[in-house]
Amino acid sequence: METKTAPKKAPAKKTTAAKKTTASKTATTKAPAKTTASKSAAKTPAKKGAAKELKDLFEDSLKDIYWAEKALLKALPVMMKNATDEKLKKAIDNHITETEEQIDRLEDCFKALGKKAQAKKCDAMQGLLDEGKSIMEETEPGTVRDAGIIAAAQKVEHYEIATYGTLAAFAKVLQEEDCLKHLLATLEEEKKCDELLTKVADTNLNSKAL
Repeated sequence: METKTAPKKAPAKKTTAAKKTTASKTATTKAPAKTTASKSAAKTPAKKGAAKELKDLFEDSLKDIYWAEKALLKALPVMMKNATDEKLKKAIDNHITETEEQIDRLEDCFKALGKKAQAKKCDAMQGLLDEGKSIMEETEPGTVRDAGIIAAAQKVEHYEIATYGTLAAFAKVLQEEDCLKHLLATLEEEKKCDELLTKVADTNLNSKAL
């Protein structure tokens, strides 16, 4: 008898759903398209004398905040003269004394590192102080200007809190105990000053500026 060979089955056609699944899998494997910003971005070349180690960055940052505190010390009396609220004036006056002490602490940090106290222009603080000056020029004396002075002063405090917090972290890693002690003391003062300014603003000062 002749053996019959079973007919080969034709491969099943993919359903529409299966096609969609395959297409979606293919789509997910594609690398994400680069945005215009990422295409144009480039690495910033290091300047001559750039920090190579954390200690270098720490010392450079100390120079930065040393300049910032000295610049602030000159700006605070101007803010106080332009303020009209007595609580605000007192808060600024107290911070002038604190800032003088903070400068002394930074000089002690330099001594602990065996370095001469040196200031390097802080672009961030310069920008904040310029903004504070603009706010005073753009507001009438009284509660509105007082509210503007508080806003400008708190921006400065927030910058200083961030800076001293970072420097304290660096000092801890580098095991610079004397510096750490001084930096933490200043950090606490900056936080308290910020809280005090918030209280002054909350005691109807902002409401009076309406």
